[in-house]
Amino acid sequence: MNTSHLAAVIHNYGGPEVLSVEQVPMPQPGPDDVLVRIHAASVNPVDWKIREGYLKAVLPHAMPLTLGWDFAGEIVALGAQVTGWQVGDAVYARPDIARNGSYAEYIAVRASEIARKPASLTWQQAAAVPLTALTAWQSLFDHAQLQAGERVLIHAGAGGVGNFAIQFAKQRGAHVITTTSTANIELVKSLGADEVIDYTQQDFASLRDLDVVFDTLGGEIQTGSLATLRKGGRIVTIVGAVEASLAAQHGVTPLFCFVQPSSTQLEQIAQLADNGKLRVVIDSVFALKDVAAAHARSESGRARGKIVIQVS
Repeated sequence: MNTSHLAAVIHNYGGPEVLSVEQVPMPQPGPDDVLVRIHAASVNPVDWKIREGYLKAVLPHAMPLTLGWDFAGEIVALGAQVTGWQVGDAVYARPDIARNGSYAEYIAVRASEIARKPASLTWQQAAAVPLTALTAWQSLFDHAQLQAGERVLIHAGAGGVGNFAIQFAKQRGAHVITTTSTANIELVKSLGADEVIDYTQQDFASLRDLDVVFDTLGGEIQTGSLATLRKGGRIVTIVGAVEASLAAQHGVTPLFCFVQPSSTQLEQIAQLADNGKLRVVIDSVFALKDVAAAHARSESGRARGKIVIQVS
């Protein structure tokens, strides 16, 4: 086995220029881990937030740090206590964000965090699913408890999380409203949105009596969303918790989701994909050496779907 592999690492916090693609020691799988040869990874906003140091108070990483917490690849080695998996199995995962990530040729990941790669998806498509799909799933179902027949507003439907949120909410039987720009109206409709608000032309804040708001943007969008909910409605956010006093003024329940690994949910999501019920929208694909450009694309806020890193 190789003693080193190629990875995109940071040695200190900062802008895209701190990303360095270099040979680093091979990850050593623990007894409960599998070692995976990565074919593709994907970029999520949490990656550059960690790179900038915004999350260092809650996620005190050791340096050098390999970023990236989405991947699809093949198992090449098993930890001593791992059962149920074999070398050669194709898997995908959102691994533990406290450990080294997936902008790399290899990753050591807990066997409990992986799931079988959806057979119908390419490596690139599979790598684009875990973090954002789990975020949408956990926000809508585990936290907001979205039910059939409820009206839900999903902000930024053309983004990585929004893409999956629209599809999951529609499959649950909800009435789905989403915000997007003019250029992406047809995309979000094709994913299942019942109503589309073009934020360049309309103001979502005039909506009323919604059951659930899924806030992926924060700030003024989050604050303006509170009045759109009925009394007893729920707002679930993935960016900065809603002030409890504000939520109380509007009579709504504030919820916060920080996505967790879940092999069980990834298995359910893989089944949806293989049954033709999940569409994966890829914005762009970058080589590992061009990871800084991939971060710039993510930071632009203009990505339509997911940004993928092709590793091997």
